[in-house]
Amino acid sequence: MLKKSVALIREEAAENSENSLKRTLGPLNLILIGVGLTLGAGLFSITGIAAANYSGPAVTLSFAIAALGCGFSALCYAEFASMIPVAGSAYTYSYATMGEFFAWIIGWDLVLEYSVGCATVAISWSQYLTKFLSSFGIFLPAQLTMSPFETAKLADGSIVHGWINIPGALIVVLMTLIIIRGTKGSALVNAFIVFLKVGVVVIFIALGWKYIDPSNYKPYIPQNTGTFGEFGWSGVLRGAALVFFVFIGFDAVAASAQETKKPARDLPIGILGSLLVCTVLFGLFAHVMTGLANYKDFGDSGAPVAIAIENTPYAWLSQAVILAILIGYTSVILIDLMAQSRMFYSISRDGLLPKVFSEVHPKFKTPYKSNIVLCGFISLFAAFVPMRVVGEMTSIGTLLAFLMVCVGILILRKTDPHAERPFKVPFVPLIPILGILTCLAMMVFMPLDTWIRLVVWLAIGLTIYFLYGKKNSVLRKATQKNAEQSS
Repeated sequence: MLKKSVALIREEAAENSENSLKRTLGPLNLILIGVGLTLGAGLFSITGIAAANYSGPAVTLSFAIAALGCGFSALCYAEFASMIPVAGSAYTYSYATMGEFFAWIIGWDLVLEYSVGCATVAISWSQYLTKFLSSFGIFLPAQLTMSPFETAKLADGSIVHGWINIPGALIVVLMTLIIIRGTKGSALVNAFIVFLKVGVVVIFIALGWKYIDPSNYKPYIPQNTGTFGEFGWSGVLRGAALVFFVFIGFDAVAASAQETKKPARDLPIGILGSLLVCTVLFGLFAHVMTGLANYKDFGDSGAPVAIAIENTPYAWLSQAVILAILIGYTSVILIDLMAQSRMFYSISRDGLLPKVFSEVHPKFKTPYKSNIVLCGFISLFAAFVPMRVVGEMTSIGTLLAFLMVCVGILILRKTDPHAERPFKVPFVPLIPILGILTCLAMMVFMPLDTWIRLVVWLAIGLTIYFLYGKKNSVLRKATQKNAEQSS
């Protein structure tokens, strides 16, 4: 339960040593990082699943509820990020307010969000690339685009087994090389990608709006089937818990704090700005999509937008959407890898992970060894492991992190009320309490198997902490040394 004081964290951040990260990011870069991760391909797939199985046309309300919960948490993130402008995000904030044990839990929780999510996105990226190239008569060998545990049916009816997913592994390697070269270069690549995919979303909204069939909105909230969470208001809330996955992204802005030029000013702008941009786009996108096609038509399709586009005369838009998905996945992989390495950087500097994760490149000032290790693990996962549904698992992990950040604000306002706060959450304790209750409500609506997977993952993390992290904790060693000197 040892805590790292805010003053100590600031002191570490101010050190101009060889292991300091280079500050190159401004407010626009941060907004684009948030939008880049938030506006991923999940929007093009999760929206249809939520509408077809839980919310119906009211999936727009599900987005609004999810955004509201994110808003409360985002305000808390913004206060912490302005106070403690270092890499580590929710992990660092928990260290300052609840102690090392809870910080480790949150850090390990975010490891799941970034690394496993990144590998899954890479696998899906490979599938969409294969589909996109096939429309131009370019057919990649099925054996080289799947894991050994997957099969595919060829045009002649024969069934082939996969060998290795080469595109999935290569995209991870390519994005890692960009990140190692420097955060500024990564931000420029991300900015280009964000503008492209935002453009496709805006085009879909603009072109699809006049072909909306109002009858598709009736009933707006379908009657509950008699099963909790299947339509009705319980379905709207379960849909909110699912689409929460789509909003994950602004926490990556906080993870970039130590590479921000003016963190006290720029981090709140980046966090709240990216959330606002995405909320507006997501609401309009969901409204148009469920207006073009009946929510029942989406089923469990991973490409609901293509179904919606069939009700417009713009057949070419399907290819544009697939291209946007590829672009979206690329930026998600880029930012996931960047945020993951910064998380490992912070945890390693505290001694809870080996030092290799906190060593920075002498020229590029990036945690390159951490990038390489993560690249090896995630690319192998992408190459040899089949696709799994991780949307709900990622959502519950992030909800837990957001909840802890809201709790942290309440604790720090009591324990350190006079600390300098360049940005302050308004209406405390109301806003943090609403954030806690909203996150809890969405977590409750998660399926039981999602909770089981979360518990198993945390159990693995606790094993690592008690076998390695606790013994090597920098703060614990310093505390023991001070105690011995005092005695």
